[in-house]
Amino acid sequence: MSASTTLPPDQVIEIQRQYRLQWEVAQGCHVLLYPEGLIQLSGSAGEIMKRVDGNTSINGIVASLEQTFPGNDLRQDVIGFLEHAYGKCWIRVRP
Repeated sequence: MSASTTLPPDQVIEIQRQYRLQWEVAQGCHVLLYPEGLIQLSGSAGEIMKRVDGNTSINGIVASLEQTFPGNDLRQDVIGFLEHAYGKCWIRVRP
C-alpha cells in the first residue's frame, strides 16, 4: 500500500487490529497504541479517527465532521488524511 492509494468514498473502513485508539491524558491528545509504542495524533486527526468505527463509510465520516464543524468543506482534508492513514496501515477497508 502506498500513501497515494485512493480509497473509494463509499467504502467502510476500520482501524487495523494491532492498533487501539484512545485519549491519552498525559499526552493531551488521541493516540494510536500498538505493541511497539504509540502514535500521537493531532486534534483533527483524532477527530477523524474517532469516527473510523468499522461501520461508517468515508462519506459518512466526512458528513459527520462537516455536521460537527459547520461551514467548513472538509472533504479533501479528511480523505487526504485517511489515504495517509491507509498508506501507513493504520486503517483498512472493511472486508
